[in-house]
Amino acid sequence: MASPEHRRPFRTIAECEPSGRDSHFVAADLDGTLLVSRSSFPYFFLLATEAGSLLRGAALLILAPLILAVYRLASESAGIQIMIFVATAGIRIRDIELAARAVLPRFYAADVRADSWRVFRACRRRRVVVTANPTVIVEPFVREYLGGDRVLGTELKVDRRTGRATGLVAGAGVLVGERKRDAILMEYENDLPDLGLGDRDSDHPFMALCKEGYMVPPDPCAARVPPPELETRTFFHDGRLVPRPEPATALLVLLWFPFGLLLSLLRVFLNLPVPARLVRHTYRLSGVRLSIRGHPPPATAGSLLVCNHRLGVDPILVSVALGRPVSCVTYSVSRLSRLLSPIPATALSRDRAADAARIAALLRRGDVVVCPEGTTCREPFLLQFSPLFAELSDRIVPVAINTRQSMFFGSTVSGWKFADPFFFFMNPRPEFEITFLPALPEEQTCGGGGKPAIEVANNVQRIIAGELGFECTGLTRKDKYLRLGGYDGKER
Repeated sequence: MASPEHRRPFRTIAECEPSGRDSHFVAADLDGTLLVSRSSFPYFFLLATEAGSLLRGAALLILAPLILAVYRLASESAGIQIMIFVATAGIRIRDIELAARAVLPRFYAADVRADSWRVFRACRRRRVVVTANPTVIVEPFVREYLGGDRVLGTELKVDRRTGRATGLVAGAGVLVGERKRDAILMEYENDLPDLGLGDRDSDHPFMALCKEGYMVPPDPCAARVPPPELETRTFFHDGRLVPRPEPATALLVLLWFPFGLLLSLLRVFLNLPVPARLVRHTYRLSGVRLSIRGHPPPATAGSLLVCNHRLGVDPILVSVALGRPVSCVTYSVSRLSRLLSPIPATALSRDRAADAARIAALLRRGDVVVCPEGTTCREPFLLQFSPLFAELSDRIVPVAINTRQSMFFGSTVSGWKFADPFFFFMNPRPEFEITFLPALPEEQTCGGGGKPAIEVANNVQRIIAGELGFECTGLTRKDKYLRLGGYDGKER
């Protein structure tokens, strides 16, 4: 609670005029102020499951009623401290940082409140977020998506010997109430904020330091900022969970997991001995929706089926859609994936001459599926297409692929890649849509039309993007892995 000396009648955010604030310095709370949701539970659950394990997430969910009771009835600081301990204790700080950069921003970006964001963005001299959440968790989002200059948050205590979080907090403790005020005074005593934004009584102490203060009233239906309008767009993200894990959703995910795993194993292993032409029917019986559009090419040797890449199982499902086995090439394939794959899977070496020879040999034996993006992309974007495929065949058939997953993503950067197909098939009703587009006219190829390989690759990229309603980019596999995993995407 705010002490009496900090109580003053703050106006609501609806009364704040955002124009003319280019020279202003703003300090704002995060949950409930810049974000619509006032609860940080979904983000701690994501951190617990993605940086830790599903069991850690289950422990956090089981303790949620106790945490809420402590937060509401005893101490806001103590409630947050329990969440921090359960979600982070024993986890490597590097894994926490990766989750904060690769997993959380997508969920934060979908919850930015429009009225407070307009005011925060209008203050161009300095933007500071003051929050009880750990700095390491929210800083990547605040800096990249909100254009924040600084995050004053709770600092995690890390064991220097092991590099793991202890679950305790360092410094002044959890940043709530007077501690937010003290943090601002410590950093900006001689240049206090012009504007303070908060949503609860415990924000009043730091808001009282500001020349103006505005409260953001709770409103679960408040207008949200469309994510593309933020300072950064989400091209890549990691993590397995699709929905935002509010407590009820998190419970549903945990309850579904064992049943989903059993269903996934049945969907994968029962279909291995089934002929390709019949698999689409067994998929339908097991709840997998496979939509096939366009006109699949006839079974003539040497067709190069050029696909965008959504999942590791893309080539297998293209084979199912064709009703016949094909070969595929990929940049990374584990021994287990080769064992489970019903079609021949050849790993590329990133040696251009050697890879060209491999693909050419496969084309002489039959049709080949290739995904020239080199990695999967979950969002409605196409990464840059490698031009290598255009040099190897003039019989190019673009194939547009889209997927819908309601509970688990079937792709990962930091997780176990061999589990990708199992997670896809763990969804209650996974959907996979394949559209076979007309073969590229000969005059638009390298051999028949004398076109440069890069021009052919870009043309195929545009054709597939146009069919899907996606956006073409120049981003590459390396960009994705540097962003999400901190390395260049080569096998380590």
